Amino acid sequence: MDFMDLLLLAKNKQTMKYVGAHVSASGGVENAPINANNIGAKAFALFTKNQKQWFSKALTPESIKAFRDNCEKYGYSPSQILPHDSYLINLGNPVEENLRKSRSAFLDELHRCELLGLDRLNFHPGSHLKKISEEECLTTIAESINIALDKSKGVIAVIENTAGQGTNLGYKFEHLKFIIDRVEDKDRVGVCLDTCHTFASGYDIKSEKGYEETFLEFESIVGFNYLKGMHFNDSKKDISTRVDRHDSLGKGFIGESLFQRIMNDPRFDDIPLILETPDSDLWKEEIKWLYGQIN
Repeated sequence: MDFMDLLLLAKNKQTMKYVGAHVSASGGVENAPINANNIGAKAFALFTKNQKQWFSKALTPESIKAFRDNCEKYGYSPSQILPHDSYLINLGNPVEENLRKSRSAFLDELHRCELLGLDRLNFHPGSHLKKISEEECLTTIAESINIALDKSKGVIAVIENTAGQGTNLGYKFEHLKFIIDRVEDKDRVGVCLDTCHTFASGYDIKSEKGYEETFLEFESIVGFNYLKGMHFNDSKKDISTRVDRHDSLGKGFIGESLFQRIMNDPRFDDIPLILETPDSDLWKEEIKWLYGQIN
């Protein structure tokens, strides 16, 4: 391999990691790619509607076109964008009326992604609310996904692992596998791993040994073929606390070494790596720092 080949390899290695942040879509979804570009992001996440409301006004043709145009202008392909659904949605809700509302809202979110030309939708799996068993809840979540996928097209349902706070499920890799095993269209289901949630739920991703063991376990139980995105967050709470509190990179209990390892691990190439750290003023600096860790 000559010098030019090495340069090309190095350049390609730089672009394999798509780091960004969950940026604001205030004023219209078309502003999200602009906001991402302003912080040097090569990926971004957004809410396609108000995340604290069940339903929002339909996307206008003008807003859809402007979003697509801005994504093209700033070089964001669908595989670099990880939209997130409403926090109200609970696809495992044990209360029939609330489950119906959640399923309807989730389908609406998938349709919004379709209109915007996006190929994945990130969501929290659901909570049993101490009214049904974990298995019943996980089965209901899978059923909810199947119903939504059957009524939509092209968008991957991306299940986010949780910290296990309260009655939230998805804090074990086995939970993710249980759901995926029951989704009929395996091409349209995936996983997003949140580093804070993974750590707080009990996986030692901080130490080098724990990092290797955790992701070998993930590969064995779930499989990296299902990994469609990550959330990069330090944790304000220690391992196994099951408390979901994000911190800025290097300022929490996880520290910097995890993110240095991920940035040099090809298993995490070609997916959106999204900052959800609490201080948005640091995002530009954090993105720059992350790219600076590539060896």
